[in-house]
Amino acid sequence: MQKFLKIIFCCLISTNIIACSPVTAQRGNLLQDSQVSDIVAGQHTRSDVLRVLGSPTTQSTFDANIWYYIGQETEKHGILDDEVVKERIVVVSFTKEGIVESIGDQDAQRINIPYARSKTPTHGNELTFTQQLLGNMGRFNTPKASPTDQ
Repeated sequence: MQKFLKIIFCCLISTNIIACSPVTAQRGNLLQDSQVSDIVAGQHTRSDVLRVLGSPTTQSTFDANIWYYIGQETEKHGILDDEVVKERIVVVSFTKEGIVESIGDQDAQRINIPYARSKTPTHGNELTFTQQLLGNMGRFNTPKASPTDQ
């Protein structure tokens, strides 16, 4: 019996240790320095950039000649919110002819906005379940006055 309890105890401890290890995830296209250095401004075209870096994450809203490659690496610890560990935004701009004009990192100054866990209050009566149940008794199927009763 003593040996059985030790085995259960070891299993519980190892399960707790495994549950506390962070879960990492990569989102988007997290480019490496070697990939970015392969692109030379003034020499490469859009097709060269697509071949080396892949499809862009997004294009500029007002200028189709600007491509953004956005990538993140996040860690999640247990039930806590994801935490961004690494983030990189690479901006590639092209001339009208489709030649790379510039390539570089965008300064990703992240503003940490906390989540609001509260609920929006609704106006009106705040009744308990019992008050609602008793308050509705007799309100349904009330007899209507007939025209002859008047």
